[in-house]
Amino acid sequence: MKTSMSSTIQSAPGGHSLTHAARRRSLAASTAGNILEWYEWSTYSVMAPFIAAQMFDGSNPASSLLSVFAVFAVGFLMRPIGGVLFGWIGDRFGRKLVLISTMLLMAAASFAIGATPSFATIGIGASLLLLLFRCIQGLAHGGESSASATYLGEIAPAAKRGQWGSVWGMSVIGGSILAFVISALLTSILGEKAMADYGWRIPFLLGGLMALVVLWMRRRMQESDVFEDQGASAVVEKLPRRKMVLITLRLIAFTAGLTSVNYVWMSYMTTYAVTNLGMDKGTAFWVTAAAQAVSLVALPFFGALSDRIGRKPMMFSFAALAFVTTIPLTLMVGNQPWSLGIAVALSLLIWALSQCIYPAIQSESFPTHIRGRGVGFAFSISVALFGGTAPYLNQLFVGMGAGWIFSLYIMALCAASFAATFFFRETKGIDLKNVSV
Repeated sequence: MKTSMSSTIQSAPGGHSLTHAARRRSLAASTAGNILEWYEWSTYSVMAPFIAAQMFDGSNPASSLLSVFAVFAVGFLMRPIGGVLFGWIGDRFGRKLVLISTMLLMAAASFAIGATPSFATIGIGASLLLLLFRCIQGLAHGGESSASATYLGEIAPAAKRGQWGSVWGMSVIGGSILAFVISALLTSILGEKAMADYGWRIPFLLGGLMALVVLWMRRRMQESDVFEDQGASAVVEKLPRRKMVLITLRLIAFTAGLTSVNYVWMSYMTTYAVTNLGMDKGTAFWVTAAAQAVSLVALPFFGALSDRIGRKPMMFSFAALAFVTTIPLTLMVGNQPWSLGIAVALSLLIWALSQCIYPAIQSESFPTHIRGRGVGFAFSISVALFGGTAPYLNQLFVGMGAGWIFSLYIMALCAASFAATFFFRETKGIDLKNVSV
């Protein structure tokens, strides 16, 4: 095994500390932006049936829907690139720059999707433009998701890192709820015909406009004290490549189950209920939003619990419960709204057990000088491989009449999360300046 090497960083001596007011102001700005990022990302899934009809050849609805989810998956493949690129920028120039840059990119791509002409107008060009803008969103989302999780972990008080980190999970849910509520309102007001013609574009255009407010908020964010203080450190440890690989594989394996559960129950199951079971779109949107609100309320309580009992009990609980409930809850979903609502609420409550501490376990896994790159790559590659492909694979197997295969796939990923948890050390309350692996 290679021995650790060290390199010197020249900097002015001294430390840096955020005031309580500055922490809360930065928390609010980061959260608002993350909500909007997840709103813009989730809107694509929510509007999938309408996008399929408008941006692809509508002569084969099933093929069009698969094409929409294929673009969804390709967008995810850009996330590791965004995670590594913006992770490097964040480690070099600071987290704030990344959070402003990704907000600009995501907003511009969202607005562009809303303004893209339909397949009937420009033919295959519509599909290609959608793919391009979705790739830009994937690049931005890869940077935003990892940078915001890293930033929240770094600005949180050590004893409350789980509770503060749960705000990141709340913003994921909050953005998705916002997407479903706006979609439900538009569907109720405009009707399905108008939504199919032009209404589906409105949520994307709104996202671009709301970004202006968030950008103003993020200008007032302050850099995390952990990042600032690393410049005052005399020595920074360089991790041997073997250790970096092991840390990354451990986090990828755990994230596999977490992200697959997220994308199946946060958005796809609603699309499935609408397109395969004939549930009314507006009703399905409202029911899903209500079910997601249940986990939104639970997240901060679960985060606070992790600060008391530790990270690993929460991680084991998520993986075990998700494994045993995947098939029963999937079978529960029928053409009645209550069945969708209960199944989504229960699944997302289980998901919340680990989602609440995800920023904490990410930030507690990597030293500060490589945290942005490490988190960016591990998170993004796992989400791309196992989260972004989930809706496509689910729809593919359902179309083949073999949806049970996908349930077994999700169970296998949850088993991987359970196994990976054994290789995590308990890190609750650790000083991020002293992270060692």
